[in-house]
Amino acid sequence: MIRIAIAGACGRMGQMLIEEVLKAPDAKLAAAFDMPNHARLGEDAGALLGKTTGVAITSDAAQALALADVVIDFTRPQATLELLEQAAQRGVNMVIGTTGFSVVEREQIARAAEKTAVVFAPNMGVGVNATLKLLEVAAGILNQGYDIEVIEAHHRHKVDAPSGTALEMGRTIAKVLGVSIEGEGHVGVFARHGVTGEREAGSIGFSTIRGGDVVGDHTVMFLGTGERIEITHRSNSRATYAVGAVRACRFLAGHRTGLFDMQDVLGLRKLA
Repeated sequence: MIRIAIAGACGRMGQMLIEEVLKAPDAKLAAAFDMPNHARLGEDAGALLGKTTGVAITSDAAQALALADVVIDFTRPQATLELLEQAAQRGVNMVIGTTGFSVVEREQIARAAEKTAVVFAPNMGVGVNATLKLLEVAAGILNQGYDIEVIEAHHRHKVDAPSGTALEMGRTIAKVLGVSIEGEGHVGVFARHGVTGEREAGSIGFSTIRGGDVVGDHTVMFLGTGERIEITHRSNSRATYAVGAVRACRFLAGHRTGLFDMQDVLGLRKLA
């Protein structure tokens, strides 16, 4: 049995993660924790699901890690990085679905993965990761004469933009093309306003929509002369992220150190 701790247990994603862990025949909910002074501290982790787990929600991350083989975190960057440091010190594996990290923070995650095993992916959904593989193939074929735009839509409460998934789509395409969307000499275009001039050849554009209760829509457009190809993924439920996160926990059971993503978990790197 894989002993799993859930960070941000009181949130919407946290509850879905708890539900998925409880359904898994090879996993055990070892701990559930959230911010200090949260109104639900002390309650059973399965109370809102109508289930009794025997696991009380706490604010003690250290205690939760002591009980777990792996911890899942879909919270906020700073909280995730602080938890990762503790997990690395204890040798507890970690699944990170949090988005909004800077380049420097991503490097911090990579360093921590030298001490413990980490699956870090901006989107844990199996379908999204299949989409990333399709984009990799498309970018290899449509690498001349096509403009590339990434369009994403999320609910009104999302705090980072573009989404981590949109950025990962851009990075996947950029890697095939031998360029980068961020950093020195980057080709990513993240804002357009006013008189922008003609589109710069080789750039990868990003557009963001926020509103309503959209779970997550992503479309990549390859726009050529006389045609365009669109590859779209739409999420209707966060449950798909929870399914992927538990799958990532199973993958990490065979590793003690290393940085992985869902392409590794799903074996997609083996595909041509």
